[in-house]
Amino acid sequence: MPVEFKHTTLDNGLTIVAEVNPNAHTAATGFFVKAGSRDEVTELMGVSHFLEHMMFKGTERRTAAEVNRDFDRIGANYNASTSQEVTNYYAHVLPEYLGDALDLLTDILRPTLRGDDFDMEKNVILEEIGMYEDRPFWVAYEEVMDRYFGPHPLGHRVLGTNDSITKLTRDQMMGYFNTRYSPNNMVASLAGRVDFDRCVDQIAKATESWTPAEVSRNYRPPQPVISDHHLTRSSTNMRYLVALTDAPSAQDDRRYAAAVLANVLGDSDGSRLYWKLIDPGIADEAELSHHSFDQTGVNLMYLSCSPNQAERAETIFDEVLTGAGDNLTAEEVERATRKMAMDLTLQNERPAGRMMALGAQWLYLNKYLPLADELQRLTAVSVDDLQSLLTAYPLSPRAAVRLSPAAASTSAQ
Repeated sequence: MPVEFKHTTLDNGLTIVAEVNPNAHTAATGFFVKAGSRDEVTELMGVSHFLEHMMFKGTERRTAAEVNRDFDRIGANYNASTSQEVTNYYAHVLPEYLGDALDLLTDILRPTLRGDDFDMEKNVILEEIGMYEDRPFWVAYEEVMDRYFGPHPLGHRVLGTNDSITKLTRDQMMGYFNTRYSPNNMVASLAGRVDFDRCVDQIAKATESWTPAEVSRNYRPPQPVISDHHLTRSSTNMRYLVALTDAPSAQDDRRYAAAVLANVLGDSDGSRLYWKLIDPGIADEAELSHHSFDQTGVNLMYLSCSPNQAERAETIFDEVLTGAGDNLTAEEVERATRKMAMDLTLQNERPAGRMMALGAQWLYLNKYLPLADELQRLTAVSVDDLQSLLTAYPLSPRAAVRLSPAAASTSAQ
């Protein structure tokens, strides 16, 4: 039997999408909430990620230990994640345990948010913030995002700050939850060997008490700030550069060209930056990646090298990016699209990969894109498409943040 796409929307506004594959040996399901650091007021920065942690701390039916025990009992591969725009909760199981997985996910999505659990988990979040503050790339990345987006909430830090998390109260979290975790702000996604009608009935019964809310996302366009900033740290041994430029959004079909261009110029293996900087040993990392957001996007550029190679490495790095349109060949583009098509196919061969793709597609595009359509759009990208993209979205000027060892703070900028 062929793969079949199905979808419905419940009376409470919860949309359910599925790609049913009778030949699959597993099933996957996830709930995608349109809630991330972009949707927070500055004072509550980090509440989306903190709330993700709290979902596993117990419900009216289960303690935290029972939540984990019941997922383990069915052999689930389960987890959750939070980004700037989406929080998702998912499980990948054998088909006979899909009903159990749905029961668990719909249960934890209505947590008790007990005060004692909140206070204890707050310490965990603060430790996580401290852990990321020890990662040089992360320090430079958060700094450049903050400077590039300025007051726009896409510059918010997903983990929040020590100050915002310390001041956050359980009642503030509950208020955020009551709005953002409304069913009309969610998508339930399923893929693999799935009985769609049975799953819809189960989800409808489990969520019948979930009340819709007035919820929206602020689509005020960001006003990117081009700046150049230098940080120093005594504990850092390498020189880091993280930079951003404007790029196509998640809704813009030019996102395929942007992804291909990033692969040609800055993939971790076989790209122009790789051959110019990594292979000859001038830098240990030099990459370009495209990140599409809701109604906007960025190109992220990253370079790390020893301080005594900083001037040379950055000169070459800049030459590759500013000369991106020079001598682009069909062979380069075809190599990139074939590699990306392979990666995309591998990612989507598993029900968990298709479930993730379906949930994201519906949140951002409100439509279904079969894998074959995605592959066709990707492999159709041409040299002319890349040249046109570079005209609309040049890779310079950039917002840049450099992080250097304190002793090297006067090196090339």
